[in-house]
Amino acid sequence: MPRFKPFAGLRYSSSLRLDDCICPPYDIVGPEERERLGLLSESNAIHVELPAEDPERGLDRYQAAARTLAAWRAGGVLELDGEPSFYVLRMTLPDGTTTRGVIGALGCEAPGGEVLPHEETIPKDRSDRLDLLRACRSNLSPIWGLSLASGLAKLCLTDDPPQARAVDSDGVIHELWQVSDPSQIQSISSTVAGSPVVIADGHHRYETALAYQAECGPGGPDPAGADHVMAFVVELSADELSVRPIHRALHGLAPGLDASGGFEELFSVARCGPGDDASIERSMASGGLTLLSASTTWSLVPRPDAPAKAGSDLDSSIVARAVESIPGAFTSHHHSVEAAVAAVRTGEADAAVLLRPVTVDQIALWARDRRRMPPKTTYFYPKPATGMVFRSLDEA
Repeated sequence: MPRFKPFAGLRYSSSLRLDDCICPPYDIVGPEERERLGLLSESNAIHVELPAEDPERGLDRYQAAARTLAAWRAGGVLELDGEPSFYVLRMTLPDGTTTRGVIGALGCEAPGGEVLPHEETIPKDRSDRLDLLRACRSNLSPIWGLSLASGLAKLCLTDDPPQARAVDSDGVIHELWQVSDPSQIQSISSTVAGSPVVIADGHHRYETALAYQAECGPGGPDPAGADHVMAFVVELSADELSVRPIHRALHGLAPGLDASGGFEELFSVARCGPGDDASIERSMASGGLTLLSASTTWSLVPRPDAPAKAGSDLDSSIVARAVESIPGAFTSHHHSVEAAVAAVRTGEADAAVLLRPVTVDQIALWARDRRRMPPKTTYFYPKPATGMVFRSLDEA
């Protein structure tokens, strides 16, 4: 059963403006955003989440992050909570949609246990996060887990004012409640222990935690908390999740090639008009997928035999199979319709496919069957902000 326990969190002093201190997770921060956040405040979490080297002191990126974290603690920027706690986190979008869950320490389990991967991952260099973990000996941002147990969402309900509140640059409100009551802690721990936890976001950080756990055996650094990783655990429920698709931009198409040709085996293809906004909106409203080039928009509806040929009924699987049939074609990924469309209109991409979001029922079915979805199938939004709470492995 999944192990989920409280920890004594490191949190920003209430004397600081938390809006200026939080940042997104490292893997969705580009260079311009990194610079903006760094200038926003010398206490912004980006200075440890995505650190820069300190040549004046002869420190590399990871040593600089560790020095910054220690200085924040010594100077009162960060304060250690006095007792092990869970942390209820509620994120509210500008439209009022909310996601609620619990931040705690999730036990690291090797593949085959009760902590299940959700997607296949695209190979990525994990040495960066591992070097940062070694230097800081802290979990700086939580991975995101989905609990298949029912009842966790109810345990997150409260009428009390939050202990911490911040608004990010997208207008998302992040609110945090410390839970230190023994009976509440027991209820949360036992509920999460009742069913597997599926990793929704943060696969590479989880794999990094496993690698560090393996290092911390006999003769290793052996911090107390290396056996767990900070995780934001949310009940797998349509009421608690906002799941968005990740769209595909197509590259490498031969000049003059009709982009729709490679999709006709697996999709019924219908031309919707030119590549303008109205045609794109009309295609998306039809309920299928949308394929667009600079001059044309098509609606794509999977053929009845497409799931069998692709190995699943997921849009990501069927599109991947179609792209494989196009000589020289390859894809990149975009988290918004606007970004995918812009890639085509600026010539960065030859075409784009706008996918539909995966349903919570599909996620649950794949999880219970212990199957991994293809890479870049789901985009869980919003992301928990880095800086609402940190977890020191030496004091876990």
